[in-house]
Amino acid sequence: MDIIEPHIHMVSRTTDDYERLAFAKVVAVSEPAFWPGFDRCHVQSFLDYFRQLTEFEPNRAATYGIQHFTWMCVNAKEAENVELSREVMTFIPEFLERPTVLGVGEIGLNKNTVNELLIFEEHVALALRLDQLILIHTPHLEDKKKGTLMILDALKNHGADPRRVLVDHVEEHTIRPVLDAGFWCGMTVYPVTKCSPKRAVDMLEGYGSERIMINSAGDWGPSNPMNTHKTLIEFLARGHARDSAVKVFHDNPCRFFGQCPKWTILPILQ
Repeated sequence: MDIIEPHIHMVSRTTDDYERLAFAKVVAVSEPAFWPGFDRCHVQSFLDYFRQLTEFEPNRAATYGIQHFTWMCVNAKEAENVELSREVMTFIPEFLERPTVLGVGEIGLNKNTVNELLIFEEHVALALRLDQLILIHTPHLEDKKKGTLMILDALKNHGADPRRVLVDHVEEHTIRPVLDAGFWCGMTVYPVTKCSPKRAVDMLEGYGSERIMINSAGDWGPSNPMNTHKTLIEFLARGHARDSAVKVFHDNPCRFFGQCPKWTILPILQ
């Protein structure tokens, strides 16, 4: 079955990974703007990165028959530098007009600081002003629930339509408030942190499949771009119907991303 990978950082992956994804029937990937593992010091570094996401990476993906889409932002891990973040944000609107850019993301919080929240809210205001979809990064480990609730409160205060916001990296202690507030949510399957395939399927069984999608993130740290497929295998091994798998691993991403006219892949199940 065709699969959508809704959150993966392919700039940190090799062409071998694209080949593996192609053999596994991934037809499209969505790549949020991210942190390179160290803090960038210059605006030009972000400009070059955004060009890589919008000019080079779509062509590299197309070599393997995969459509590549992306998002623009200053990631929460670099938002502590308010002056630099604001300077970068001045040229984000021009990149939002590019044909493979789906919206603003992944924005959110990392350590739940005042500066991170300030830049997050400025990104939200930009996205709402330009009628863009929003992709959210929630914090890791012990600060996740606190940060997630801070994010949800900020989105509500700005009047964001929850149907146009994807809150990613949810876990057992954060999925309920995200779904109850009407947002889409993503589960990230990592070898070390976040969810395992078993935990992700447990949550699908506990909360249903509405407004939920699975991703591997696949960044430069310990990660595996095949973890979405490992979760699919776990899902099917438990006896879930193929149509249910199509909904979670293909159609749900299509329905969310399809709110942007640049996304042209249709759901399989009508």
